[in-house]
Amino acid sequence: MRTNSRSVFLSVARTHLLSLSACIAPLALSACRQADSSPDRHAIVDSRDWSDPVSLDPARAPDVPSGRAVAYLFDGLTRFTPGGQVEPGLATSWDVSPDGLVYTFHVRRGVRFHDGTPLVARHVVQSFTRVLNPATKAGTVWPLYPIAGARAMADAKGTSLGVTAPDDSTVVITLTEPLAIFPKLLAMPVASIVPDSVGADFSEKPIGTGPWTLVEWKHDDYLKFARNASYFDGAPSVDTLIARIIPEPSTAVAEFEAGTVDLLYVPEDQTREWENTDEKKGALVSAPALRLWYMGVNTTRGPLKDVRVRQAIAHALDVPTLLEQLLAGRGTVANGVIPPSLEGANTSRAPHAYDTLAAKKLLAEAGYPNGVELELWSSQTNPWPRLAQTIQAYLGVVGIRIKLVQRDAPSMRAAARAGQTDLVVKDWYADYPDAENFLYPLLHSANVGAGGNVSFFQDSTFDRLVTASRREADAVKRAALYQSADSVAHAQVAMIPLFFYNEVYAVQPWIKGFEVPVIFNGQRWTTVRLGAGK
Repeated sequence: MRTNSRSVFLSVARTHLLSLSACIAPLALSACRQADSSPDRHAIVDSRDWSDPVSLDPARAPDVPSGRAVAYLFDGLTRFTPGGQVEPGLATSWDVSPDGLVYTFHVRRGVRFHDGTPLVARHVVQSFTRVLNPATKAGTVWPLYPIAGARAMADAKGTSLGVTAPDDSTVVITLTEPLAIFPKLLAMPVASIVPDSVGADFSEKPIGTGPWTLVEWKHDDYLKFARNASYFDGAPSVDTLIARIIPEPSTAVAEFEAGTVDLLYVPEDQTREWENTDEKKGALVSAPALRLWYMGVNTTRGPLKDVRVRQAIAHALDVPTLLEQLLAGRGTVANGVIPPSLEGANTSRAPHAYDTLAAKKLLAEAGYPNGVELELWSSQTNPWPRLAQTIQAYLGVVGIRIKLVQRDAPSMRAAARAGQTDLVVKDWYADYPDAENFLYPLLHSANVGAGGNVSFFQDSTFDRLVTASRREADAVKRAALYQSADSVAHAQVAMIPLFFYNEVYAVQPWIKGFEVPVIFNGQRWTTVRLGAGK
């Protein structure tokens, strides 16, 4: 957060103007809090977004603000609940062939786009083909890659796609290989279904089938949505949803305290204040986010090739203290790669213990009694430099001498993926709620380097377990495979997981039925309401 006098002045001025405009602008927020704790308005105001969406076109919506808005405006064949479960969306159900290669989705009848056009199965075929067409210049294409012919189409090397619509209510999708989590990929924004006519201004004038329609988008300020009264799954209970864009956390806090916004992301540096203040504590809600903070350990570089050196690094870190000091305790110490809220997590295994004597012994056994010299990379964005500096101090105690390298975030990521880093501190947000989305991209040999495996970890046992889990249709067996793979990664110290993050929000007392989403597009505000009662 900027703290110079000019930015403080601008922040205060922005707070005043936004509060004033909230009372008089056509948004009709009726936002100035009165003695009555329930404001007389018919809009929910969400302040979670710190930046403008990149696009409201599902094919070009690569970031969280865009993905959230797409979930309001569009539907996919499947969708996520706030708790992260996959459920039917535009498909009422689906069948899977015995070999796991063919998915048959049964499309809802009677669904209409916002312009009144009936939705039919061919719209699914057209939507996926449009995303994969290189001319579309789609942002996030990989969720459709499991479909036969998809990768070749995206690379302009093929025109045949394994998606057909034998009739208006049936879509048949053929995969290149079995993938049990495929329905979860179809709940991602890029797999949303769009109408036949998609003009050049589709991002500004989106037409979907979702529970909300776009009324106004004032860039870098707000997006205003109106309830879709004819939504197939029941219209939202509130007339209007407003997504406010507030870059300054302090401004968002001030607006929440003034009653002009209903949902606030509590800044990390204010967590303890909110938790320890009675009138603020009652507004807090929290849930584990599918976000892992970790240190990538390049297992192909110098001393790091030896598992004992990697173990020494893990034992040299007091991770509970790091969590407390860096994030005010907002999270849980990681004992593996899989978040404890997901199937396949081993919640009984202890994390690597903080033990400097054990760390020194392991270094000596590995042939480095006088320690080693390594580089630790981080981005220049807070709180990463502070985390890197603290790690540097911990490792120095056991003889691991660290040179800190700080770069802008894109340069840091590029260096890590190119194998140029010894150690690198990063985080990982789940794209979809499944353990596979941690194990496969972060540690499978298929994703070494550019794919996300910045530890360059390659282990045949790990790969075999993860590959088998991707094919396993039985959920219980799949979870067991996840857990086994995670155990291999833990024993080999394929990376050093630090902690899993908790989302903490403040919610106004007049907001009823809100559930903290574990995935960014899991809360669509369809069952949240305003007023008294529970």
